[in-house]
Amino acid sequence: MPSTPATVRRLPAILPTARQALIVTAFTLLLSWLLHLFSGTAYPAVFGRIGFLGAALLLAYSAAGALRPRWLSLSTARVAAVVLTAPLAALVLLLATRPGQYATPMAKTADIIGHVIMVVLAIIFGLLFSLLSMRSERRERERADRLQTELTQNTLERQLLDARLRLLQAQIEPHFLFNTLANVEALVASGSPNAGPVLRQLIAYLRAAMPRLSDEVATLAQELQLVRAYLELMHMRMPDRLQFDVAAIAHSASVRFPPMALLTLVENAVRHGIDPGVDGGRIEVGGKLDAASGSMCVWVADTGVGMAETAQPGTGLQNVRSRLLAVYGAGARLELHAVAPHGVRAELHFTFTGDTA
Repeated sequence: MPSTPATVRRLPAILPTARQALIVTAFTLLLSWLLHLFSGTAYPAVFGRIGFLGAALLLAYSAAGALRPRWLSLSTARVAAVVLTAPLAALVLLLATRPGQYATPMAKTADIIGHVIMVVLAIIFGLLFSLLSMRSERRERERADRLQTELTQNTLERQLLDARLRLLQAQIEPHFLFNTLANVEALVASGSPNAGPVLRQLIAYLRAAMPRLSDEVATLAQELQLVRAYLELMHMRMPDRLQFDVAAIAHSASVRFPPMALLTLVENAVRHGIDPGVDGGRIEVGGKLDAASGSMCVWVADTGVGMAETAQPGTGLQNVRSRLLAVYGAGARLELHAVAPHGVRAELHFTFTGDTA
């Protein structure tokens, strides 16, 4: 069984994403314009200062996620990086805009007030954007985890369905094979001259059928081919007691169908309907598609002895019902109807999706 997908956690990148850079740039342009109107300072000068602070804080926020120590949480590292970077970046900016005055960079009251305002603005807006960004990233992680969980669940459900189909297939294969060999044994024991031809027909049939027994899902056309070969084999065993007709069904080559399901119904018709009767009977296999609704019905009808009132569905019918539900879902069903004056009609109802096997 293939391993289930594992959630892969990637370390945050040192450089910010394009989306983060675009948001910070847009906000920097707007804040620079407001400060330009409020202070009367030239817009390029204001944008240069605010842009430098925004870039420094954004880089600190992004790098903190990748460079933080393991004992420090991601949110704490990013908040601390923004708070520490804000005054440092403001100081670097002040020193860079006051060349030659490094000894007394804040000698004037206006410079002190401007520096404090710059630091406060950097911290406030840095923290605001950090919280908003971390909230957005948390939602993205939750969404990714949810999608990963759904993917894992779907994978497990598909693996469970495959295992269920294989188990049901393993149940039906020996059941069919042993029943057919029992028919040949009965002919040999009775000394029937038909034993040789029936055995040769059985060998030819098994050569064609065995490669398909391991298929989890085949097509209805393949199933009809096996049914026809099986009925020809049974007709050779009792030529005077069994007549049959396997009708062509539209779109059968593209209809997904669980292997051996229809064959199980035909085998039941032979074993429980035709064999017990003195006069034998006739088996008809057919189907129809409702193009408007996409629903399909495939049936096996016999004119054998019919069902006893106290009869209970056997393992074969339960197997067919389970495999039909596994392939087509809860809407698929198996129905049994009495045929007048005697006989049984087994119907498989499911929705035709047009998917090939």
